[in-house]
Amino acid sequence: MYQVGINHEEDSLEHPPSSAAGGRQESTDTVGKEGQSGQTLQERRKRKLPSKYPLLNISRNLVLAYQSLGVVYGDLSTSPLYVYRSIFDGKLQDYQTPEAIFGAFSLIFWTITLIPLLKYVFFVLSADDNGEGGSFALYSLLCRHAKFSLLPNQQAADEELSAYRYGYSGQSTSCLQLKRFLEKHKKSRTVLLIIVLLGACMVIGDGVLTPAMSVISSMSGIKAAAEHLSHDGVLFLSCIILVGLFALQHSGTHRVGFLFAPIVLIWLISIMIIGLYNTVVWNPKVVAALSPYYIVKFFRETGKDGWISLGGVLLSVAGTEAMYADLGHFSAFSMRITFAFVVYPCLVIQYMGQAAFLSKNIDSLPNSFYSSIPDKVYWPVFVIATLAAIVGSQSIITATFSIVKQCNALGCFPRVKIVHTSKHRGQIYVPEINWILMILTLVVAIGFQDTTLIGNAYVIKAPQGGWVSLLFSLVLLAVMLVWHYGTRKKYKYDLHNKVPLKWLLGLGPSLGIVRVPGIGLIYSELVTGVPPIFSHFVTNLPAFHNVLVFVCVKSVPVPHVSSDERFLIGRVGPRAYRMYRCIVRYGYKDAQQDDGNFEDLLIQSLAEFIQMEAVEPQLSSSESPSLDGRMAVISTRTLQSSSPLIISDEDFVTCSSIQSSKSQTLQSLRSSYEDENPEVRRRRVRFNLPENPGMDPEVRDELLDLVQAKEAGVAYIMGHSYVKARRSSSFWKKLAVDVGYTFLRKNCRCTAVALNIPHISLIEVGMIYYV
Repeated sequence: MYQVGINHEEDSLEHPPSSAAGGRQESTDTVGKEGQSGQTLQERRKRKLPSKYPLLNISRNLVLAYQSLGVVYGDLSTSPLYVYRSIFDGKLQDYQTPEAIFGAFSLIFWTITLIPLLKYVFFVLSADDNGEGGSFALYSLLCRHAKFSLLPNQQAADEELSAYRYGYSGQSTSCLQLKRFLEKHKKSRTVLLIIVLLGACMVIGDGVLTPAMSVISSMSGIKAAAEHLSHDGVLFLSCIILVGLFALQHSGTHRVGFLFAPIVLIWLISIMIIGLYNTVVWNPKVVAALSPYYIVKFFRETGKDGWISLGGVLLSVAGTEAMYADLGHFSAFSMRITFAFVVYPCLVIQYMGQAAFLSKNIDSLPNSFYSSIPDKVYWPVFVIATLAAIVGSQSIITATFSIVKQCNALGCFPRVKIVHTSKHRGQIYVPEINWILMILTLVVAIGFQDTTLIGNAYVIKAPQGGWVSLLFSLVLLAVMLVWHYGTRKKYKYDLHNKVPLKWLLGLGPSLGIVRVPGIGLIYSELVTGVPPIFSHFVTNLPAFHNVLVFVCVKSVPVPHVSSDERFLIGRVGPRAYRMYRCIVRYGYKDAQQDDGNFEDLLIQSLAEFIQMEAVEPQLSSSESPSLDGRMAVISTRTLQSSSPLIISDEDFVTCSSIQSSKSQTLQSLRSSYEDENPEVRRRRVRFNLPENPGMDPEVRDELLDLVQAKEAGVAYIMGHSYVKARRSSSFWKKLAVDVGYTFLRKNCRCTAVALNIPHISLIEVGMIYYV
């Protein structure tokens, strides 16, 4: 890797800033391949959109429904371990009567009915974005239908993606008024973003509390049966279980789901049977408490203290938000049938039976669940409860991974490693977040040591523990806002200081420098124009490759981009300059990783574009006043059959792109790199241009130059940036940029690693951004 150091201040540039600003500030015309494939854009959209008839995939949905038991509903299913105890702890200790217990059950029943069943199953799960759920999925859906400026480098071409127009197209008058208001007032859009981020942070904060709450609750049963075991011993066992839970996450949602699903299923059946038994044996009259009349009696008797106890009632639906956040891991249909026909009836019967038992055994409230278990099945149920509590933490952990992935793709979270653990695209694992969650969960477990105190962190009892989740959410929100702010400022610097293309073209085909064999891939976030790092590079090292490709790898506000639509290829300047542009588009749920064939796909896409341009003159940049040519959508699925080049495989070689035999030094470096990194050896593809007398001579010369440049080697040029606030900036801006953003950039994955760029082929251009 080579580095070129440049120190350049923003206001010292003489180039006029671009007039483009806002959510879609860089627009590039596109020409697709519908004419060649015989399919219209509308037909492709219909083919790509998810099926509206889930029964056609009933077997797949049943498998996903089974998996969702172990991933989504574990937390919700284990709430009977601690709900009644949390409700009657504190000020309600003076109201421990059968009538109050019946009222508490009525509150629990209607809470489960109205929130998870009615709200989520019937409404929230329908508000998806191409099958994805969560607050960011909704936000990206809004951004596609209004100019909310979530992502900086959006193009008009992105609106032609098959998944872009997903959702209800009709808009009421009130919706249009709200849309115009948000588009007109920048501060309102900022407030909306903060609300979305805060919601995401609170779900992640729940991921810290839930594992500790569930595991400690389950382990309290062993203390009730083994009185000689101290509280510290129970806490130690709980911490061991928590460590094991997080250590298991690397196996992936697919394996964890199949492993945990039978545990949750057995647990639900067990607590339903116990609940039914307790209802029949202890107090069948508890069925009458299904009426909301008992709620009125409860508040009439308990007054203000009863309202405060609602925090304990809400624990009965803790983990419900995971149903929506984990939607991308499964499907709405599978999650609906699982909750409506399995989870919901089992929970209602268990809470009913526990209330029937407590109405005759008031003194058992401190350990209500384990006390209600018949002696003959106590230990088997305890083992199942412990295993179910471990599973109960899985839903919120999985939801946290999904949220972090979405925030990262949409520029609101530092770069982290995303591991896709299954062919089902939504199932991921984030190592860094997993271990951070584990550490924080252990801190909460050791710090609070009691489920009642941890439960306070869900409700209005801030001094008794509610401050924990609030503080964690605010810290996480600050991290997201700082990263988003710094990323936006860096992009605006590049946008306002990009090199004027007319100036560059005025230098002639040689660009006023020596053009050497090879291909130079210049990475930037810009989708039009020439990035500042290119002018800095040629100023310090006045030589560059024969073929230049300006590459932009960006996220678009859709969950997935198909391989048919991933590449946008265009020309920069006249044909003789041999300069191109490649825009690689990913959805916020796609895996942004190079599987070793990016260079080959790029060469084939460029060759396909060059051939398309010869038969479709509208692609030529000569008619474009901007001198930045129109873009064409190149399908990677049909490249093998339609490519004008002959492709042949060779033996496995190192991933290094430096193939020139003219430099013994580079050959030596390549050999050393191969010896030190045997795991990065990959297949090499050789391109050849076949004889074709009917081919246009200019097209043939250009394709030949492309093939020869590929054989000479490929270099990756990226900016190694340092972002600093200008001296005239306010204290808060300096704190955010110079301290917060700089710290996050130094401690997150660098762009080259995230894109899997071979280190030996990387050239970094150092820049200081004064924003």
